[in-house]
Amino acid sequence: MADVKTSRQGSAIPGTLITGPDAWMAADYVGTEKHIYRLTEADITELDAAVAAVQASGIEIKDAKKADFPLPLFGPKLEGMQTEASFGRGFVLLKGVPVSRYTRRESLIAYWLIGQHWGMAVPQNKKGHLIGHIKDIGHDASKPDTRLYATNVAQPWHNDGPADLVTLLCLKAAKQGGSSSWASSISVYNEMVKRAPELAAVMYEPKAWWWDRKGEIPPGKQGFYEMPVFNFFQGFLSVNFSDNYYFLSQRHPEVPRLTETQHEAIKLFNELAGSPDLRIDYILEPGDIQLLSNHTCLHFRTAFEDHDDVDQKRHLLRLWLSPAKERPLPDYYIDMQGSVEVGTRGGIRTEGQVESISLEAE
Repeated sequence: MADVKTSRQGSAIPGTLITGPDAWMAADYVGTEKHIYRLTEADITELDAAVAAVQASGIEIKDAKKADFPLPLFGPKLEGMQTEASFGRGFVLLKGVPVSRYTRRESLIAYWLIGQHWGMAVPQNKKGHLIGHIKDIGHDASKPDTRLYATNVAQPWHNDGPADLVTLLCLKAAKQGGSSSWASSISVYNEMVKRAPELAAVMYEPKAWWWDRKGEIPPGKQGFYEMPVFNFFQGFLSVNFSDNYYFLSQRHPEVPRLTETQHEAIKLFNELAGSPDLRIDYILEPGDIQLLSNHTCLHFRTAFEDHDDVDQKRHLLRLWLSPAKERPLPDYYIDMQGSVEVGTRGGIRTEGQVESISLEAE
């Protein structure tokens, strides 16, 4: 262990330990507010005014641009948070969006305008939804094409798919459960290098890792594509992980079978992400927004029990975002993101898709 070399993002080298703010441990943030931003009265006043202006304009939410509905003082703070998520620690928690007094449409507008300062919103499913509704709407979690965000079952350690940033706004919390956890995927990589370097190396082998599209297939593409877990490119380590997508790809006869060594690597990855040394736990409250890098930060959700009252059921909103300034990505990501061009990449694209924002989960 003493002779393992180190490197940093921007000059990261396979097999070395990556140092820097995105290689954090739980002790760096548990019990602190270093990662938390609480909206001020001035922030909320600006947000209220922008929301009211969009309402008065009569335009569709997806057509509201930050240039037309500015947040003069709050906006630059938000842009700094995007820099922190993309090039710093990889996550930020905002608190205090006044969703309890906003209508559903006002909450969507406020969230959309905040997201405009973080990047271009991209569609999250074959329906073209630009804002996703994270809510149990009775989908069968046992079906292979079910997206788990539409259920109340636990979501294993993962980063979201085709986007640079993922963010969630909590509208309603669950009656019980639904706890969120975050972990640095860079720290998971580091711990694997320390404990089992041969398993870490397996996770960036080419032609070994295949990702299932869960039936959301772009024109001319297959239902799966190659996607290693650890991706080194132009000095950056970007991590892509969700074991159920790798397991699900095994339904395609063309996909190579996962080896025993790959199963060992997946098991160790999950154990490390969920360990007390790496994991931060938090129950999102109404008005909380989590902003995460899909390339350096993992998240997890426990199962939950919902309220009987339909208006009180757990409900979060989600944006997938492509910022104007981001890290370079290798060509593996073309199948996932549609492109590796910074600022325009990301999203699930299917034939006949129409981009939209709905008031309720569909």
